[in-house]
Amino acid sequence: MPKTCYVEKNFSASSMAVIEHANRIITEYEKQGFTLTLRQLYYQFVSRDLIRNNQREYKRLGSIINDARLAGLIDWDAIEDRTRSLKGNSHWKSPSDIVDAAASGYRIDKWADQPYRVEVWIEKDALVGVIEGVCAGLDIDYFSCRGYTSQSECWRAGMRLRRYVKAKQKPMILHFGDHDPSGIDMTRDITDRLELFMGGLEVERLALNMDQIQKFKPPPNPAKTTDSRYRMYIAEHGPESWELDALEPRVIERLITRAVLEVRDQKRWDAALALEASQRARLQHAAEDLKRDLDVEGTAGDEPEDPE
Repeated sequence: MPKTCYVEKNFSASSMAVIEHANRIITEYEKQGFTLTLRQLYYQFVSRDLIRNNQREYKRLGSIINDARLAGLIDWDAIEDRTRSLKGNSHWKSPSDIVDAAASGYRIDKWADQPYRVEVWIEKDALVGVIEGVCAGLDIDYFSCRGYTSQSECWRAGMRLRRYVKAKQKPMILHFGDHDPSGIDMTRDITDRLELFMGGLEVERLALNMDQIQKFKPPPNPAKTTDSRYRMYIAEHGPESWELDALEPRVIERLITRAVLEVRDQKRWDAALALEASQRARLQHAAEDLKRDLDVEGTAGDEPEDPE
């Protein structure tokens, strides 16, 4: 993991303490297979009573982490920005490489004959990294709403879910959002608009819910008084709100896994896994055969020409 010093910096004792705490938290999450965002790291500091929960402390933490990375004290790969990344085409060294890669990544739709069709929708793009691993393992689709879902994406979702209904499957949306005036309302909004576009389906709000707040005690924030849903929210929940980012990634993984396994037909799943493995093996054999053929061609090309 790269700890590269680009700029020499002198840190105060209090800043060094923050850096040491950050590295301990980062190591904890790496052992669980997670990479943190700065926001998630911040909430770990708050939940451990290392800093207060306010914007000033968030900015201070971000400044110290930034300087520590430049000084080679924090791994550059340990904190990621999930909203920005480079895009481009894949490239291959030989035809056999792409066939081998296709074999490794070969997947069949293991939900094609399941009674349910499950999708995970999450409010924040920055939290996609938390759910993508568990969703990939369960072979379910996931979607970043980025706040209130756009009308275009809701309509496309409605058309997609209608196809599942026609295939005699029951669609289910597992929704994750902040516990604040808008975050709570987003679950209602998704339900209403999908009912308009495809006739309704089961939308289950998996988090963040009040029972989870009481159990896991994530740090609270004041609910936004400028939110048009503020009065309705405080009438039911009080003046505090909570961000989904503050929930442990392992908790989110367990919530998704439990909900999916409750509706998955295990016998059909096992049969799909066996079929997938058999077909992947055929692709792998094809990749090996192609590599041998290319090696033979390369060897033939190296033969010296007959003298005249």
